[in-house]
Amino acid sequence: MEFVFSIIFLLPAAALFQESEVKWASRWDAYLLMNDNQIHWFSIVNSLMIVLFLSGMVAMIMLRTLYRDISRYNELETQEEAQEETGWKLVHGDVFRIPTNSDLLCVYVGTGVQCLGMVFVTMIFAMLGFLSPSNRGGLMTAMLLLWVFMGLFAGYASSRLYKMFKGTEWKRIAFRTAFLFPAVVSAIFFVLNALIWGQKSSGAVPFGTMFALIFLWFGISVPLVFVGAYLGFKKPAVDDPVKTNKIPRQIPEQAWYMNPVFSILIGGILPFGAVFIELFFILTSIWLNQFYYIFGFLFLVFVILIVTCAEITVVLCYFQLCSEDYLWWWRSYLTSGSSALYLFLYATFYFFTKLQITKLVSAMLYFGYMLIASYAFFVLTGTIGFYACLWFTRLIYSSVKID
Repeated sequence: MEFVFSIIFLLPAAALFQESEVKWASRWDAYLLMNDNQIHWFSIVNSLMIVLFLSGMVAMIMLRTLYRDISRYNELETQEEAQEETGWKLVHGDVFRIPTNSDLLCVYVGTGVQCLGMVFVTMIFAMLGFLSPSNRGGLMTAMLLLWVFMGLFAGYASSRLYKMFKGTEWKRIAFRTAFLFPAVVSAIFFVLNALIWGQKSSGAVPFGTMFALIFLWFGISVPLVFVGAYLGFKKPAVDDPVKTNKIPRQIPEQAWYMNPVFSILIGGILPFGAVFIELFFILTSIWLNQFYYIFGFLFLVFVILIVTCAEITVVLCYFQLCSEDYLWWWRSYLTSGSSALYLFLYATFYFFTKLQITKLVSAMLYFGYMLIASYAFFVLTGTIGFYACLWFTRLIYSSVKID
């Protein structure tokens, strides 16, 4: 009898259910997905406008100005005309002079290659659905493991650049590459974790996990860096397209807008402007306990970031060489890397406008972790700008006839 009554009451309820067109695997998207597609599309359009603007400038420099310069330089026939060369060709004997603190530059370039590889592969896996944002520990574990195995490419890139700078002690550069960036990040992380321990919070990283992280660093990452450095140093050195003079040329007085500090700070604005809207969603996901599920948007913004860093650095490098300033090595790295400064300033703005954090320890945790993120962003974007300028300078100076 009870069974009959159950059927009678359930029949009207069953009639209310309709077959859904939503696939079973996508039924949780309404809870996990951040439904701000219009804002995301606005972010993409904003970033694309910046890229198109920079691409127009680069095209004008590469196709018009450079073509005219190279044609004029190659048509010089008399010795008097050759002595009157101006612009970027004038510094051809110094443009590939080894920079100051070249070892440190090699270390940071190698570390940037490691960061770039980690971020790129992580985003590919996330887009393919292998990394669910609901499992936050899984995403972080994947990034750490990828960082460890990308040490092979870090050692290779740093030793290749080191050999181009006529370096001979590849083990020293491999050691610095393996320890400089991880040591700084680990020191900040240990201090922050000690603060959590002091508060007797369950959010502190246990000793077992700390030991595992140290093992990954010393047991896997460091050997891979040395292997990569050995393989890179074994290869023949990259030859410069022009010869370097023995006596460095005096750099003329520069205009105020070509001041290194001003030029570097200006160069970081556009890369940050290309990603700052998407950065809001990332910070919200991390600090307001929301889910970030739109990795396709994120990957597209990441590609736009790479293009923007490369283009703005090439443009400013060309202006610098035209003003007869050949010290471009470090400036190319710092120009795009300065976007990390704006990232940290935006994180500070976000803290005071979006978060209600009142405890001192919580505020220290926030700024400590954002400092680590900004440092990694500096290394990543700086390396992109450096390689773009290296490719650009080698291209233009190999295209002119120089006696």
